[in-house]
Amino acid sequence: MPDFSQGDDAVAVNALRSAVMRLSRRLKHQRVDESLSPTEMSVLGTLARCGRATPGELARKEHVQPPSMTRIVALLESKGLVRLEPHPDDRRQKVVTQTEQAEAMLEESRRKRNVFLASLAEGLDEDEWAKLRAAAPVLEKLAHV
Repeated sequence: MPDFSQGDDAVAVNALRSAVMRLSRRLKHQRVDESLSPTEMSVLGTLARCGRATPGELARKEHVQPPSMTRIVALLESKGLVRLEPHPDDRRQKVVTQTEQAEAMLEESRRKRNVFLASLAEGLDEDEWAKLRAAAPVLEKLAHV
């Protein structure tokens, strides 16, 4: 296993961190709905990827405290982006489901961000583009560890 704390591996880790953070910030500016915070958008993205979930499950997935998630869900519900439904097995809990409005907004957001990334990728040569395509699954794996 490489030693990520020294030498070329440390330089590569530093460069990767810096590039990912910079690209992430640029992508965040490609939002469709400026009234939603990045955390609110992330919650909608989690619901899109994972399906319906309780607020507690969402809090764990988003790495926030349950009371914070309760506030986020209430805000999203007030904007018509999620709905709360009774839990099928536990009457004390609710299940959060995204609405069609949220699905459409997320689709438009993905489209806008994909267009932005594609415009950046136009500046790459074939070899760079091939390397980036090959790295995409590895970056996806790192994002979901």
